[in-house]
Amino acid sequence: MVKICCIGAGYVGGPTMAVMALKCPEIEVAVVDISQPRIKAWNSDCLPIYEPGLDDVVKQCRGKNLFFSTDVEKHVFESDIVFVSVNTPTKTQGLGAGKAADLTYWESAARMIADVSKSSKIVVEKSTVPVRTAEAIEKILTHNSKGIGFQILSNPEFLAEGTAIKDLYNPDRVLIGGRDNAAGQKAIEALRDVYAHWVPVERIICTNLWSAELSKLAANAFLAQRISSVNAMSALCEATGADVTQVAHAVGTDTRIGPKFLNASVGFGGSCFQKDILNLIYICECNGLPEAANYWKQVIKVNDYQKIRFANRVVSSMFNTVSGKKIAILGFAFKKDTGDTRETPAIDVCNRLVADKAKLSIYDPQVLEEQIIRDLSMARFDWDHPVPLQQIKAEGISEQVNVVSDAYEATKDAHGLCVLTEWDEFKSLDFKKIFDNMQKPAFVFDGRNVVDAVKLREIGFIVYSIGKPLDSWLKDMPAVV
Repeated sequence: MVKICCIGAGYVGGPTMAVMALKCPEIEVAVVDISQPRIKAWNSDCLPIYEPGLDDVVKQCRGKNLFFSTDVEKHVFESDIVFVSVNTPTKTQGLGAGKAADLTYWESAARMIADVSKSSKIVVEKSTVPVRTAEAIEKILTHNSKGIGFQILSNPEFLAEGTAIKDLYNPDRVLIGGRDNAAGQKAIEALRDVYAHWVPVERIICTNLWSAELSKLAANAFLAQRISSVNAMSALCEATGADVTQVAHAVGTDTRIGPKFLNASVGFGGSCFQKDILNLIYICECNGLPEAANYWKQVIKVNDYQKIRFANRVVSSMFNTVSGKKIAILGFAFKKDTGDTRETPAIDVCNRLVADKAKLSIYDPQVLEEQIIRDLSMARFDWDHPVPLQQIKAEGISEQVNVVSDAYEATKDAHGLCVLTEWDEFKSLDFKKIFDNMQKPAFVFDGRNVVDAVKLREIGFIVYSIGKPLDSWLKDMPAVV
């Protein structure tokens, strides 16, 4: 029996290995992590992450050919293929701080693999890593191998949270990069054979190592670029009276462009987009390509601009002050159908409103109060480091932030409400009931374009929707940027 071990039981490792176990019943799959609480959750009825369909997959395979364990060395020792899916956070200090990826956890994993291995193994990069990381890992394994053979492959993930299981069942492509020599090609074939259990062979793309590593960064950069492009256009739409939804539809019908990732919003979030673009910027700079680096910097700048612009619109619309006012925040996760809050735009919007002394009442159907408070109290980039290393603001923000259990409680007696995640339930709320229980004038700031602005205005709300023609009230109170 082929044995696979994945180091890292997070958003990538857990779902990916669960589907692999389901589709390859003759392969034993172990997911290992040093975090006991995380592994305990994977072995319970309450999984550590929310992803539609994940619970069913895990329950079908767990205890049969899918195992979750903290005994990292044992399962690495026994495995034929080792996936490494550890964090590669943005460095917070030292050379490349604020841009470069921190490969501390990857290097530790590589050294541990070399230490415990007694047989040849295929080591697979599953984390998003800088170009030529495989070369560094290869050197660590080779110089500590004790005569054991290791082959390094790059197999980046292209999952979208909220649809991860669907994406794993039916991926657009599976990318495998390896060395161009005979041993490298044999390793590529071995991993391709695993995926071929359920993925059509024509969708399995095989490249050299460097192309696979760069392709992941490039894919995320291109997707983020599209979001920043439509968000930059949304500001112009508001200034001219155009409707960004109509503009995006017209642009998206061009087959050379296509309709995906053209929804204007308060900004992109998630664990990858900003981190990977910052990494790409650093790589460009290190290779003497400042013009290319500056191009990608602008994608980040537009995203930051969109979040600032939204928060400023809230303040300026409400008589240029939110001090002491209750503002309801509907949605905190970075997108619907996930509980993930990493780099969510809600963090920046909420922190700016808190800085203006607003009283926030936050509701999200999947994000726990503890996580929200931690996110709003944490230093930038710390979310991707282990909890003991995270720096939490000493003063805290609990006096200005209240996390509640439903949208109606959040909006009761509020002066305004902000929609920051496109959860489906927000489209079907009883807005007449909400309006009756809010302070007047009652404001709605829709950062995801999910509400019916026309109906809300008929009820009596003053409505701001990203990239849409401005409410007459708002035309006289432009956002200060």
